[in-house]
Amino acid sequence: MTRTRINLAALSLAVAGACFFAYPAIRPYTDEASLAGAGAFASPAWTLSHTLAMVGFILLVLGLLGLYGRLRETEAEPRAVAALVLTWAGVGLVLPYYGAETFALAAVGREALQQNSVDLLLALTDAIRFGEGVWLFGAGLLALAAGSILFAAAIRRSGILPRWSGIPLALGFALFLPQFFTPPAVRIAHGLLVMIGCWLVAWSMTKRR
Repeated sequence: MTRTRINLAALSLAVAGACFFAYPAIRPYTDEASLAGAGAFASPAWTLSHTLAMVGFILLVLGLLGLYGRLRETEAEPRAVAALVLTWAGVGLVLPYYGAETFALAAVGREALQQNSVDLLLALTDAIRFGEGVWLFGAGLLALAAGSILFAAAIRRSGILPRWSGIPLALGFALFLPQFFTPPAVRIAHGLLVMIGCWLVAWSMTKRR
């Protein structure tokens, strides 16, 4: 793999990390069972933060492709292949749900404000968030967690990258699902952890043998 491709993949990971931190930091936090929640859904901050999360996932898979390229000719290749497949599948399962969160909830928020109806807000929000898509979302996050853990194991085994450099990223994605049930400060701290994880892997990829 050429040095230019490695650097571009590392840059993708670095920008992905910044997106994952900006997502919970920008996202508005309100009582979503009230019209204040409708206002949050309809706000530009809601759309921007969730769009940044989707951009982060897209850049993540591009960066991890570069990581696989670094690990391909080592003893860690079998784990790296499995990790790449799991993370790519995970992102594919997660993105549709994020699209609904981003654009469908924004439309619901605007309509609830226009009709001044909390009942409309609650009914449509629950239908969007807890419909069939939530199972794909959960499966996607579990696949991402498994893939990131396998990447950390592959990095440790490879002998060409710092052995510990994949651990923060693995921890960040292992906690991606549980952090949704925590207070805003914890969610922002989790975004910081994922950003650090992405940056450490990006840094490790640019180190020469």
